[in-house]
Amino acid sequence: MASGKSFITIFLLAVICSSMNLSLAARHLMQTTTTPTAPNLPSVPSLPKPTMPPLPSMPTLPQGNFPTFPLPTLPTISSLPPLPSIPTISIPTLPQNNLPPLPNMPLFPTIPTTIPSIPFLSPPPSTSTP
Repeated sequence: MASGKSFITIFLLAVICSSMNLSLAARHLMQTTTTPTAPNLPSVPSLPKPTMPPLPSMPTLPQGNFPTFPLPTLPTISSLPPLPSIPTISIPTLPQNNLPPLPNMPLFPTIPTTIPSIPFLSPPPSTSTP
């Protein structure tokens, strides 16, 4: 267990020291008056534009002679037969069930407020005196 405690101590010490070095380096960077300039990067040469061959022209399809069929005539509303009427169904009445009344139960159980008496059992009397 002692090695675990020493490991934690060394780890915390390393974290504290590293954060001090980082904060000192950050302070040093903030106090510099000249801003560092970015290095000059080489220019990227422009790539040549790809040339695509022209698309082939659409072929002309032959126009066929299709026979014309007469369109069917739709029936008019007056020529339709009337809709059948819905028959009326009489629903029989259900028999009445006479159930006994429910017992009168409280909504939540009651908690007894008195403490039951516990009989106190005394030890038997001693026959000899000490």
